[in-house]
Amino acid sequence: MAKPPVVIRWPDGHSSEAAPGSDWLITAREAGVAIATGCLGGSCGACEIEVNGQVVRACIATVPSCKGGILQVELATDPFW
Repeated sequence: MAKPPVVIRWPDGHSSEAAPGSDWLITAREAGVAIATGCLGGSCGACEIEVNGQVVRACIATVPSCKGGILQVELATDPFW
């Protein structure tokens, strides 16, 4: 049985929906949100985002399911990128 889609609230204030297990970079691009990338293998940290307060690397993580059905995304800022 497929899990219901979650609502993603992006830093710019708009929302979109995605199926749990979706790739974060593709989900963001489809929502018009740019996430910085570097190595695309999870080692550099350029793509770090905060999802409900937890830091994840968008290039290797997928959209999780959640009880409330809403994920709040913040873009991490790194002064070196």
